[in-house]
Amino acid sequence: MSGNGTTAGDDPLQTAVWRLRSRACWADAAALLPAATAAAALQRTALLVERCLYTEAGWEEAEDALRTAEALAHSDEERGAAACERGYLAYAATLHGVRDRADEARSALGRAAALIAPGAPGRALLDFRRGLIAENLTRSAQAARAAYRRAHAGATARPDPLLLSFTWRHLAGLALREGELAEARHGFAESLRIREELGYLVGTAPALVSLADTEEEPEASRLREEARRLFRLLGGVPTWLTRQLAPPGAATA
Repeated sequence: MSGNGTTAGDDPLQTAVWRLRSRACWADAAALLPAATAAAALQRTALLVERCLYTEAGWEEAEDALRTAEALAHSDEERGAAACERGYLAYAATLHGVRDRADEARSALGRAAALIAPGAPGRALLDFRRGLIAENLTRSAQAARAAYRRAHAGATARPDPLLLSFTWRHLAGLALREGELAEARHGFAESLRIREELGYLVGTAPALVSLADTEEEPEASRLREEARRLFRLLGGVPTWLTRQLAPPGAATA
């Protein structure tokens, strides 16, 4: 996920893009952006890559947007950002079983790390995405935690509240797997709080489900039912919540 969550100042274009993005209307948000500049091409790419992760669709459009962003990138920062998006798209394709692009994901994020200096804009997001690869592809919880903590520190310092919601969430997930229930509950609650404050609707249902996994009844059921409501409101997005949010007792194929 792109860490650029809230609007930049009072820019009406960015406000409109954010509102559409947060409601799972990535294609509509991308259509608002001009294609002639590197910054706009990178933002358009980020939106369409995020759509792939949440919907498991739109892969070719994201690839086209990414190639445009790569062609328009001239500075190290721009090339690094484009490499970061390529790595994230390859990660998403691997995660969803579209095609195994794990090596491409690692290579692209490695290029991004060589181009984006520590402390530079975009470094915290890169660290977070490297954590995702360590957690979900390499299966190294230790490396993932270190990367998430670097990303968390960077997102706190900048600040980047949307990225913080992701670092809280993933650090909490690692804590939950290690049996640290109180730590996990705190992290998931912080992630949910930030997403609700930002109005990031598309990310709120996953946050509710994660928090429910740390709560007792009847609170756990209340949180899951709220997640189902949002899931239906957004047309079944994110798709990977479908099985988790199946009504109790529903038949499975």
